[in-house]
Amino acid sequence: MIRVLLARWQQKHRTIRFPDGPPPVLPERFRGLPQLVAARCQADCRRCVDACPTGAIVEAPQAGAATRLTVDLGRCLFCPDCAAACPHQAITYSNDYRLATCTRENLITGEAPLKLAAALDAKARKIFGRSLRLRQVSAGGCNACEADTNVLGTVGWDLGRFGVQFVASPRHADGLLITGAVSDNMKLALEKTWQAVPSPKIVIAVGACAISGGPYIDHPEVHNGAAGTVPVDLFVPGCPPHPLTILDGLLRLLGRL
Repeated sequence: MIRVLLARWQQKHRTIRFPDGPPPVLPERFRGLPQLVAARCQADCRRCVDACPTGAIVEAPQAGAATRLTVDLGRCLFCPDCAAACPHQAITYSNDYRLATCTRENLITGEAPLKLAAALDAKARKIFGRSLRLRQVSAGGCNACEADTNVLGTVGWDLGRFGVQFVASPRHADGLLITGAVSDNMKLALEKTWQAVPSPKIVIAVGACAISGGPYIDHPEVHNGAAGTVPVDLFVPGCPPHPLTILDGLLRLLGRL
């Protein structure tokens, strides 16, 4: 017993203190919210647009030499191709992990600050705010988003301390957390799972695949994400999103940030 207590004392506090304390330190190679500087963008340069594998970057020419760029975070794979292709450093990646929004439109960002997810209304927070049960549905994912979601259940993150837990049956759930591009073979299964969740319910789309189809966008075998099949209340972009990004989105939705 003494050895067990000594080992536990040496391990100290394992669970991150976020949001009451600072977030965990992210690795240097972490790529968060893209930063756009229109003044550096040249009107005759389309290198970042051409380099993007999912068409996430769109240009809108303006007066003078500057070009207005927008990045669709729902399509973005957070790969470095655009930044590497730009000779003017008009686009770079920050270490800002805060990416979740409540609408698909808010994921389209430029130089203006990203409009982050807002809390549910008072009635919904009263229902879900202290006890939220989610059924996770992998609708054709590669298991990267699923893995980062599972990390939240470890002792380091301890999602259960916020009253959020994953359950085995949709009939025991308050909502769905969806990953994957919604393949043709999973569309009906997703619909039936959503129908099995008792009302009121919420839906969370995690990852580029669940938002837009990811690298498989417009492929005939996928349905370009969850929103075309079920209503979505929270969009968490990334490929895959960091566990901190997912947790931040969940806490914002529940009014805990």
